[in-house]
Amino acid sequence: MSRPTMADVARRCGVSAMTVSYCYNQPDRVAPDTLRRVREVAAELGYRGPDPTARSLRRRHNGAIGVVLGEHLAYAFEDPQARRFLAGVAEVCRERGSGLNLIPTTGAADDVERVRSASVDGYIVWTTVDDDPVLDVVSGLGKPVAIHGGPAFAGARVVSIDNRASARELAARTFAGARRPALLSFPFDRDRRPRLETAPSPETIAFPVTRERLLGIYDHLGDPGGLPVAVVARNDRDEAAKQADALLDTEPDAVIAMSDQLAFAVLDAARRRGLRVPEDLAVAGWDDDPDAGRAGLTTVAQSLFDQGRDCALIALGSREPGRTAEWTTTVRTSTR
Repeated sequence: MSRPTMADVARRCGVSAMTVSYCYNQPDRVAPDTLRRVREVAAELGYRGPDPTARSLRRRHNGAIGVVLGEHLAYAFEDPQARRFLAGVAEVCRERGSGLNLIPTTGAADDVERVRSASVDGYIVWTTVDDDPVLDVVSGLGKPVAIHGGPAFAGARVVSIDNRASARELAARTFAGARRPALLSFPFDRDRRPRLETAPSPETIAFPVTRERLLGIYDHLGDPGGLPVAVVARNDRDEAAKQADALLDTEPDAVIAMSDQLAFAVLDAARRRGLRVPEDLAVAGWDDDPDAGRAGLTTVAQSLFDQGRDCALIALGSREPGRTAEWTTTVRTSTR
């Protein structure tokens, strides 16, 4: 049996298909008796209303924006940075009556098609690697695109703090007087392999946020020399514990971590070893996590919520000039 159509309902009711359409899309334009009759007949026939996909194609409007996450879907709910960012996106969607589609990409063969086929009016790309094929896709669809954290890409607008400048300032504060500085880093590339390196070359790093923060630290140090850099797989306090321990095995007297979650892992490791902070070990991070104040953590404060809002407005077609997101170094008791 074929699926009932709007025309079937119209014939049974003795009205035009346009009248049936108005009953669903603009019911205030239809007489109450007619509206009631159309809905009764639709229920009898099993007609559920106009196809939303067809309607969006006619209007060239989908009523949603897509957030491309280069992570598994659970990341959006587990990572504190991602949650704050997405809360800002969601607030704009609520204000504008727009939907929100999360599109996870993990390097699989079908990533590109998943992104291309998404029924959205614009895209937000969570920070990704320089050569991510998704960037070519979203920039070629004729829809607005915002990229959080980078990389910069033709046809897209980047929303980010100045990661290099903030790293340079944080290093000046955290490494003041230090003889053995060290770094707990975000992943370098999409293989996300945890490891311990010595003064790695920034040119080998595919994630722009990681690269720019490393460059800022090198700006301050001048010669990175034998700087120990422990690389984590994910921005997760518990998962970073092993790498934090490996880093403290090098006996640093000051550690910068590329997020507060990673800095908490360093503080946990220092506590297990009986190290005093900041007397034995200075520690600093990024983001000004809600727990950073209680931990006395020196950090680069930034509003990921506001950055999420800015990205959402761009994805919805805002043409306001782009701006560098605000940041400030918040000094607390974890540094000397």
